[in-house]
Amino acid sequence: MLLADYVHPFVYREGFPQGVPDVDLVLAAGDLPGYYLEYLATKLPVPVLYVPGNHENEYVKEGDVRIPARGVTNIHGRVVTMAGLRIAGWGGVPRYREDGEGQYTPLQARWGLGMLALRARKGVDVLLTHAPPPGPHAGQDYAHRGCAAIQTFMDKRHPQLVVHGHIHEYEGKKPDYHDQSSGAEVMNAYGYRIVEL
Repeated sequence: MLLADYVHPFVYREGFPQGVPDVDLVLAAGDLPGYYLEYLATKLPVPVLYVPGNHENEYVKEGDVRIPARGVTNIHGRVVTMAGLRIAGWGGVPRYREDGEGQYTPLQARWGLGMLALRARKGVDVLLTHAPPPGPHAGQDYAHRGCAAIQTFMDKRHPQLVVHGHIHEYEGKKPDYHDQSSGAEVMNAYGYRIVEL
């Protein structure tokens, strides 16, 4: 199951997961509130992996303190093996304003994704990001542009699937596409989707 950017009413309901086929893994591509991530972890008996988005909302409040969502795993900058898949994670987006968490400079992206590529030198099946790579899924505005360092990672490690968030459907739904240079299928996880690998 893929999710990003939107608390979907079909998922966040009393009867969930009724009506959903069995899933082996949840991949959350950022900007999902901590309470929603915890909800998924309690409703589905499978690993819930996520990368943070650019809105810093993957936390829950306990009194005056914000803590990371429980029962889920942040894989930003990591390579993990779950459900028989090697998955690399990279959260955040290219910097588009002076302040704010969850943003990185081109240098930080090249360095961070370069280190991730080293950790993934045996290859990965899935790359989970918040920002999209450049190309058909990148937004028209500056804040939603693609990240060139993600494309570089794809070209080095050739994941079978790239899952991203950040691109809402205000520009219209962007269909999945096959990236010619890396061989990856690229999917926008906005809302929720069930996919089979």
